[in-house]
Amino acid sequence: MPRAPADIRLGRLLDIVPWIAAHDGPKIEEVCRRFDIPEEELLSELNLLFLCGLYPFTPDMLIDVDVADGRVWVRMADYFRRPLRLSPHEGMALASAASAFLDVPGADKDGALARAVWKLETVLGLGADDGLDVELGPAPASVLDELRRAAASRHKVRIEYYSFGRDGHSTRVVRPWRVFNAGGHWYLQAWCESVEAERLFRVDRVTGSEALAETFEPPDAIADVDAAIYRPRPEDDLVVLDLDPPAHWIAEQYPNEDVVQLPGGVLRVSLRVAGPAWLERLLLRGGANVRLVEGNSRTGPDAASRVLARYRR
Repeated sequence: MPRAPADIRLGRLLDIVPWIAAHDGPKIEEVCRRFDIPEEELLSELNLLFLCGLYPFTPDMLIDVDVADGRVWVRMADYFRRPLRLSPHEGMALASAASAFLDVPGADKDGALARAVWKLETVLGLGADDGLDVELGPAPASVLDELRRAAASRHKVRIEYYSFGRDGHSTRVVRPWRVFNAGGHWYLQAWCESVEAERLFRVDRVTGSEALAETFEPPDAIADVDAAIYRPRPEDDLVVLDLDPPAHWIAEQYPNEDVVQLPGGVLRVSLRVAGPAWLERLLLRGGANVRLVEGNSRTGPDAASRVLARYRR
């Protein structure tokens, strides 16, 4: 069975470690059962904790893991036992993120999170009249509300949508099947009449929406989708990239069709891309650690030239 992506493994480990530390030597089989993880994989993940800590990485600044007699102990470094202290910048970032979440339709305006935001704003010196005002991006809350109502009432919707992969805007008529939240973003799973196929839309990229009078019948079964990753289609362009070790995250984060280990720790990855703009961004992020082996050789240089031209204005 292939290993889960790095971000999923990290999130799981952040759940496992404090639970083990709080239960003072639980049985390994109990940990595996609770977090649905094979024993071999659990021990492999915990083995990474020996390297986790803070500068200067002396024993008192590292996390300690002890495995014996079918049990496991995690002892946190002294630093982690101290109360969390946020800088003003960190406090503002946390308050901003929490305030944005409270603006999402359906959020509890009087719940625990709202009370925590009020306390944090008080510590930051924000009064009742100058609290944080956070915008949720190009899609106002009214768009999310309209899409959810249309999905419930089975009404078609005309949307103005920005495509990240193609770096362009389009107008589409969609049949909204489901609106859901995953990975911190709202998504619309719908049938797009423009391409006559199922599509997944990021709601924060919907810049306008209009519910139509025409209704539709949804399919008998709507498959769950993994909104965290791009889903390649056979008609998408296939490119081949050589990845130096610092760029191996590309092979883990994005679905691919082939990975070959080359000398020097280089991975040769074959993957399909949604469009030139998406590939340009990927090459710019990877920098010198990513080389395009098969595909339009001008993609990376042309994108870099456009970026440099903006800085030279």
